[in-house]
Amino acid sequence: MTADWQSALARAQAHAPFLALALRRRPELAELLAEGRGEEALVAAWRSGEGVEDIGAALRIERLSHALVLAIGDLAGAFPLDKVLSELTGFADSALDRAMHAVVARRCPEAEFAGFTALALGKQGAGELNYSSDIDPILLYDPATLPRRERDDPGEAAQRYSRQLVELLSSHTGEGYVMRVDLRLRPAAEVSPLAISFPTALSHYESSALAWERAAYIRARAAAGDIAAGEHFLEEVRPFVWRRSLDFTAIEEIRRLTARIREAYPGPREPGPGFDVKRGRGGIREIEFFAQTHQLIYGGRLPSLRLRGTRAALDALAGEGIVTPATARELGQAYDRLRVVEHRLQMVEDRQTHELPASAEALDNVARLDGMDGGAALLDELRAICARVGEHYDGLLGEGEDGASGGVAVPEKFRSDFNARVEHWTGSLRVMRSAGAQQAFAVIRPRLLEALAEAPDPARALARWETLLERLPTAINLFRLFEQRPGLLDTVLRVLTLTQPLADELARRPELLDALIDATALDLPGSVDDLAEAMRQCEEPDYETRLGRIRQVVGEERFALGVQLIDCRHDPLAIAEGLCRVAEGAVRTGAEAAIEEFERVHGKIAGSELIVLGLGRLGGGALTHASDLDVVYLFSGEIGEESDGGRPLSTSLYFNRLATRVTAALSVPTAEGALYEIDTRLRPQGKQGPLAVSVESFARYQANEAWTWEHMALSRARPIFGSAEGKADLQQAISEVLLAPRDPEKLRADVLKMRSDVATHKPPRGDLDVKLQRGGLMDSEFLIHYLQLRHGLGFVPALETAIGELVAAGHLPQGYAEHHLALTRLLVAARLLAPGSNEPTPPASAVLAQACGADDLPALRRAIMASRKAIAAQWAEVFDQKLEIE
Repeated sequence: MTADWQSALARAQAHAPFLALALRRRPELAELLAEGRGEEALVAAWRSGEGVEDIGAALRIERLSHALVLAIGDLAGAFPLDKVLSELTGFADSALDRAMHAVVARRCPEAEFAGFTALALGKQGAGELNYSSDIDPILLYDPATLPRRERDDPGEAAQRYSRQLVELLSSHTGEGYVMRVDLRLRPAAEVSPLAISFPTALSHYESSALAWERAAYIRARAAAGDIAAGEHFLEEVRPFVWRRSLDFTAIEEIRRLTARIREAYPGPREPGPGFDVKRGRGGIREIEFFAQTHQLIYGGRLPSLRLRGTRAALDALAGEGIVTPATARELGQAYDRLRVVEHRLQMVEDRQTHELPASAEALDNVARLDGMDGGAALLDELRAICARVGEHYDGLLGEGEDGASGGVAVPEKFRSDFNARVEHWTGSLRVMRSAGAQQAFAVIRPRLLEALAEAPDPARALARWETLLERLPTAINLFRLFEQRPGLLDTVLRVLTLTQPLADELARRPELLDALIDATALDLPGSVDDLAEAMRQCEEPDYETRLGRIRQVVGEERFALGVQLIDCRHDPLAIAEGLCRVAEGAVRTGAEAAIEEFERVHGKIAGSELIVLGLGRLGGGALTHASDLDVVYLFSGEIGEESDGGRPLSTSLYFNRLATRVTAALSVPTAEGALYEIDTRLRPQGKQGPLAVSVESFARYQANEAWTWEHMALSRARPIFGSAEGKADLQQAISEVLLAPRDPEKLRADVLKMRSDVATHKPPRGDLDVKLQRGGLMDSEFLIHYLQLRHGLGFVPALETAIGELVAAGHLPQGYAEHHLALTRLLVAARLLAPGSNEPTPPASAVLAQACGADDLPALRRAIMASRKAIAAQWAEVFDQKLEIE
């Protein structure tokens, strides 16, 4: 849109007495604006107070200049709304900062300014000030660094500065005023002084602050004075604002606040004469509360939502999938238009008003200032905007819903059983006794009944739901979560119905639901580096907190991967790889934490390091939900050295104790739960050998003493922790062992005997035990490892890649990998859907088949039998031994 400066000036002269006066008082700016030189006028406005010695007078001159230039540029269409808001906020920040320096300098002219900070809240904090807005700072001071005269008490000095600051900015003179200052957002405003010390404020926010104060701090910003001190304070109170756990009690408190605002608002319910575009239904405040409520709920987990601006917050909520893009767009456009109308109201007389004029003539005047034909057109536009905003906000509050059934046919017997259980919960479960919990439950009750009734096994789903309730520390948050995200209820019921391992984990740790709120909850986890970085992010650096954080991230990622599996979002093979990346991230960060803690006491050994070797499924890069971690601890360097700490240890003792510490870091439960079972039996001499051995002795043992089965295991070994050089040296040693010449007949005999022993002592547990059945995964792995060792090739930890090299060399037929992977896919899925290889329930059978790419369980069984027969046929060809496939 082309800027129309002449029209803007004409409308300002005709419809805004304040702007008309400003044009007369600032003729030099009026001339620049008439010539369309808006940016030059804006620069001139910033400089208009230069040379005026009195700071109060200078600021008043600048304020009027800014208000004029920004208003005309806005009316002309030359300055977009975000520029107007940003410029108004920039002037407020500058004026506040200069005033703070001035009042301190009056009393202590020689002192260096420090220890006096203004936190901007509200629209100033968000960078969204309007033309005649108050500012709502919180004034804080540091008793140790605040400049003062020797006889002054720090607190008294801070109050003196604060009173003078308010007077300097707010009092009216011949040049007008700078800005009104409202200090009522400070902690305990009714009894506290105007300025609060940093320690007192911190104590308040940590112990007795209210939900509205959390909402206010979403937009808090160190805006003036000692900025560094203010930013440090905001970092300290960050956990108060952004809580890691989902906090749906914020919804209830915002409900009450909004209800009080709506009840106390005496004006019209919909736009008309006297309607308040800020406080009225569907107005500016409801859009802001809509964004801030969601930010409070989700921002602790999603740093992307920790934004001050309303439009930016709405866009971020859409980006995370918490609101739809259409909702964010509609509310954002409504916000912009309502803010423009607010500005038009304030331009007329420079009054802090948000109300549409009561008279038709005055309403027409505002509309024509905006460039519209008259007040009727403005009201029509506002009615449409506020109606849409009000509907969105009613949805947030749960208003407008009668709780009626959506029409799902619920069997009468199940309805009766459900009602009886609800009565039992209300009377006997602690989490259901409060009125708040019962009110929250009433909102989701109809949806819950229908969802349970539609579950594949309603009785089982109801029983597990009850178990979940019994173990919840509080129920209100969960019910609010389901109210806000109805799709999660269906997901939870699938978990409770289909998979005992996930159901048990969720019952133990209901907070795992937090992992499902992100837009990326059903995406596969990122790289090992990304996961490790997430595991390192904790509030406190102490050892126990670090271990708790690792367990939190691992628990959330494993649970999310389980949900992805039962939702059939990804191939189980991709799930298995994701589980392995999570485990590697845990090994890396757990080892880092344990090493750092260990070195505090025992120091380091120069030239030595701990290296962790992953074997089995961990080495192969694909775990199941039930997998242990097979590891071997190794160390580099010389044996005879000693650590340099306060309690020195010799090399071997040092690394064996360190390995014990790492194992504990990865396996001992904390408040956040357990991690992994660590299996170290594949180390030299097994249980009889030391926990950690040197790389040199490991290579010597593998070359001279190891059994064939140990070399088979070594073919899937992969260093997963240590320096790049240390891991490369270990990999080289492993390669030399695997490529060494060997007696083919002895190798064949050893492999066949080992497989026979396993078949005798560990028979399959059911017809879904594709690991131990003949023609199953164990036969396939033995066959692959035999061919690797026999021909000295294909030594790649990932078995599908190893198979590819063996196929290329002619040792396995084309298509063999598909058979091996088909069994692996079933193994991964069955660990959740048929644990213990037991017969899955009919609903779980359907999901198991779908996850594995089959139409139903009989079709899956046929496909698995075909793969087993193909593996058995290859076994017979290589070993001249027929396998009985049942």
